[in-house]
Amino acid sequence: MKNSSTYLDRAVFSCNIYCFFKFIYNLYKIGMSVLNQKTIKSKITLDGVGLHSGIDVKIVIMPAQPNEGIIFKRTDIKVDNIVIPSVFNVSSAAFCTTISNEAGVKISTIEHLMGALYGMGVDNAFIEINSQEVPILDGSAKIFVEEINKVGFEISNVPIKVIKIEKKIEFYDGKKSITIEPSKISLDINFQLKYHNKIIGNQENLINVYESDLAEVYNSRTFCLFEDIEKLKEMGLAKGGSLKNAIVVKDDQILNDEGLRNTKEFVNHKILDCMGDLYLSGFKIIGKIVCSQGGHKLTNQLLRKVFENKENFSLLEIKEKNLPHAFINKNYLKSIA
Repeated sequence: MKNSSTYLDRAVFSCNIYCFFKFIYNLYKIGMSVLNQKTIKSKITLDGVGLHSGIDVKIVIMPAQPNEGIIFKRTDIKVDNIVIPSVFNVSSAAFCTTISNEAGVKISTIEHLMGALYGMGVDNAFIEINSQEVPILDGSAKIFVEEINKVGFEISNVPIKVIKIEKKIEFYDGKKSITIEPSKISLDINFQLKYHNKIIGNQENLINVYESDLAEVYNSRTFCLFEDIEKLKEMGLAKGGSLKNAIVVKDDQILNDEGLRNTKEFVNHKILDCMGDLYLSGFKIIGKIVCSQGGHKLTNQLLRKVFENKENFSLLEIKEKNLPHAFINKNYLKSIA
């Protein structure tokens, strides 16, 4: 009689292979060119104001070679001006995601652009910016997505890499919580938002990053309560904020004339932020995220916890051995502020 464990091992292997290729098929269906890394066909130039700095800024997103990942370059600084969006390069997650290099050069408010790149399947891009803060534009990822669609994609012959979560990891901060656990074929994000304000209230949404229509996520704008604006300005923040780039809620009223773009715009914007922060892993992820009242800090702390132990994840490589530098473990860098 043959060892029953042999049959079990074969069954598990067959299931894993089936699930992986179903994952591949699902991405292929939505045009993510899953088997190959891609970049944009030509450069994209955008001008706008920094949400917190209030400074006019120009950003140029350019094509990049396979395995280069996402790279930022500060053109207003002549030396040590390359900054990599990596989990371990996040130096602040207060009100936005800020990344820094070893020389202390920073790029802030990267989450909407990173969310657009992640959702659109852009693996490699070289981004020049002439100030510290990525322009807020309309407060969402809508314009980034539109411009990416206009120029189209350049598809390489180099396959992508995927991080597969192997164990459930949790992170808590008081009443705030975030977890990630294994998933067979998808990246699901279940986000719960809880506000005392009756307009925002309690919202929840679940999206599958590789299968769901992300239009409402991309289009959802950043938001704040009217009573918090003065506090932000006293902290030196929100200098570029306006009703053109943020939803402002005062008591039971939305101050923006056009109102909301979708019924779950508040929680959908949080999902957009979460996607952007997850892309600091450097790869597409197979896993399930459940977050309650979280934000930039919780997402970053969760990813740091994931990468503390190699048993928490596996890296699926179809062919190539080289890893984009965004994934290089930089535990020796500064802890998140």
